Amino acid sequence: MGDYDEDTAFLGQTGPYFWVTFFLLNTVFVSTGFNGLYIIFAGATPKHHCLIPDVNLTEEWRNAIIPFTGVDGEEIKSQCSRYKLDVVKNLSSEGYVPGRDVNLTSLQQEECLDGWTYSKQIYQSTIVTEWNLVCDNQWKVPFASSSLFVGYLFGSLISGQLSDRFGRKKVVFMSLAVQCLSVLLQSFSQSWKMFCIIFLFVGASQISIYISAFVLGTEVLSKTMRVLFTTLGAFLFYCIGYMTLPWIAFGIRDWRTLLAVLSATSVVYIPLWWFISESPRWLVTQGRVVEAEAIVRDAARRNKVAAPPVIFKESEIQEIPAGRKYTMLDILKFKKLRCITLMCLLLWMSINIGYFGLSLNTSNLSGNPFMNCFLSAISEVPAYIVSTLLLRVSPRRVLLSVFLFLGGGVLLLIQFIPESVQQVALALEMTGKFGFTMAFSIVYIYTAELYPTVLRNVGMGVCSSAARIGSITAPYIIYLGTYDKVLPYILMGSLTISSSMVNLFLPETLHKDLPETVEQMQECQGLCRRSKKRKCIQNGATHNSLSQLEAKSEVETLNL
Repeated sequence: MGDYDEDTAFLGQTGPYFWVTFFLLNTVFVSTGFNGLYIIFAGATPKHHCLIPDVNLTEEWRNAIIPFTGVDGEEIKSQCSRYKLDVVKNLSSEGYVPGRDVNLTSLQQEECLDGWTYSKQIYQSTIVTEWNLVCDNQWKVPFASSSLFVGYLFGSLISGQLSDRFGRKKVVFMSLAVQCLSVLLQSFSQSWKMFCIIFLFVGASQISIYISAFVLGTEVLSKTMRVLFTTLGAFLFYCIGYMTLPWIAFGIRDWRTLLAVLSATSVVYIPLWWFISESPRWLVTQGRVVEAEAIVRDAARRNKVAAPPVIFKESEIQEIPAGRKYTMLDILKFKKLRCITLMCLLLWMSINIGYFGLSLNTSNLSGNPFMNCFLSAISEVPAYIVSTLLLRVSPRRVLLSVFLFLGGGVLLLIQFIPESVQQVALALEMTGKFGFTMAFSIVYIYTAELYPTVLRNVGMGVCSSAARIGSITAPYIIYLGTYDKVLPYILMGSLTISSSMVNLFLPETLHKDLPETVEQMQECQGLCRRSKKRKCIQNGATHNSLSQLEAKSEVETLNL
């Protein structure tokens, strides 16, 4: 296929068609902000202690039956044990007074055999209070969070192929319907297992919405609007949903009602089917040129510009076999694709560990959990604005390395902050969130610009699938904080700094047209060049040609 951007240059860089598409597609991302992180509130663990049954105990013994334990240097009531009820009943009936007549530390303890009592000061109910996911069962909470990200993994793998086969638009709206139904069914879960299974479908549909809508906007919008969409647009509207979530949860403290209300928000997207068009780029690669031209001509009419008699020349279209279908296996067939994909996988994985690790940790911070979530969300807004401005003029590789290093560096500094100045640690954590958010927004547009149109959605899906390994791991990294508060920060910081060097080997895409075919893709820097050099030696290249290759590599290294 010829250069799509050149063929459609007559549409201009802005206009009513582009702006309407921009805003309508961005509203879809609000739903991903709603449904991506409601586990923060649905899976929150309120203060709790062993349930004391209605037995004949004096008020002194009823208050003393829960032992105290030390947590982070502070004495609090035990959440998983109590003094043996039979022993306490006997001592109470005989008139002994705890602490005066009886040394409590000498009494035997037992597990919470009768269940737990949960504070309703913040939450009326969560999945933790519903199914007693505390003490020996507390591992089930991060497991539930991970099930969402496992759904992300499957959704990334499936949606990319579905979108490249059936179209971006169809997959976006099909995924919205699945998300709405899944969240609604989840609100009627009768067990923790049922909750986790349905959470798989929630995750699969949500990431499918995000990737397909992201690729659709990338392919439909002009060069100028594309950068705005993939940074300030898509991510900012996601952040709007993220920022709105804590206030909805603040007004609805019951997890079942919360999920039912969130599922109903997807209904508002039904009318958008008649206002959002399919990607003309994708249609042309499928050989459906008539449909693509109809969409482009409609865009020209709405932008009030004249379209040429022939938009896509037949000679250019014939360069790609009509109806050629690409799958994930095609990524392995081409050396350029293998090289770029491997590096992108590592980047996406480390960025997702840091981003979702800090996002899920907001409920563990001191203070109001609703306000903490809102502050965590609002800290992303300046990151999206700054990334939008920088991506217009700055190389992608440099930006990604700088902000990955920033995010990882401040997390490593947290362990050196004393307990007396926790406000500084909180500020560093928000700075780390800023760095990861910047990297998150950059890597999306960077990856979309690296892959050709015929494999863009598949490539995005594969990278997003690898990122889900990081997302699945993130809840357990945060869970390690129950053993050592700084351990999650050390792990996330070290991994991020290590990965900040990987993208330096990727090709630069600033001011470059989107590749349409594999042949139009750029090659990796450094690694592929050394491979070419080895091949040249093995084939007995002349000394002169080898010198030219070395000189070219030195120039490229200096540019890097």
